[in-house]
Amino acid sequence: MDITGKKAIVVGGASGMGRATAEALAAQGAIVAVLDREGSAGKDVATAIGGTFYPIDITDFEGAEETLAAAVTELGGLHIAVNTAGGGTVKKTLSRGKPHDLETFRNVVDLNLISTFNLNRLQAFHMSQNEPEDSERGVIINTSSIAAFEGQIGQVAYTASKAGIAAMALVMARDLGPQGIRVLAIAPSLFSTGATAAFTDEQVAPLVEDAAFPKRMGRPEEYAKLAVAIVDNQMLNGQCLRLDAGQRFAPR
Repeated sequence: MDITGKKAIVVGGASGMGRATAEALAAQGAIVAVLDREGSAGKDVATAIGGTFYPIDITDFEGAEETLAAAVTELGGLHIAVNTAGGGTVKKTLSRGKPHDLETFRNVVDLNLISTFNLNRLQAFHMSQNEPEDSERGVIINTSSIAAFEGQIGQVAYTASKAGIAAMALVMARDLGPQGIRVLAIAPSLFSTGATAAFTDEQVAPLVEDAAFPKRMGRPEEYAKLAVAIVDNQMLNGQCLRLDAGQRFAPR
């Protein structure tokens, strides 16, 4: 898909990989709406790239639907959707003889998996209204994690949610193929974002020692480069792409 002039939404676009992607899409000529939490830097990011900002709570499923509809209406359509918002927690299935509480598991799955599907189903609907260009109406990119494949101890909820995102890519691509909509996921390893900004080199080194090369955290712009390449290359579809320097997470 030619990015120039296309309408794009980046959920989680106020920081990290989402921000880098919003900036990269705008640099390629897309008209971008940044969706992120109230009180985030989303408005500043949107202003800097000539876009618009919409506050969103992705776990408020009805509210997210209304926010997405408002953003698409102002954009005048939707061709590209990148979803990077999410998070997790660390809890073992059994810890000190007590079972993992169900509420935390549900909250993580809601935050990562259910909210992603909720956004996807709505994004796909809006894309389906487009006139096709080279038979294509839209591209959806979700954010999984290499924890989806090699989850570490204590990541049972996070791994389950990110594995669900990875697994959805092919099925959803098959569902939406007749509408000319592609669906992919990106599975990053440890990336340098707000959550890891305070890490020292000494703290980072053991976390990336299993990487083949380079032995460092990923950079947000590297995620953005892959997202842009996905949009550009129509033959990329229905899969989860690892972005991990050859890293495989150890058990802990």
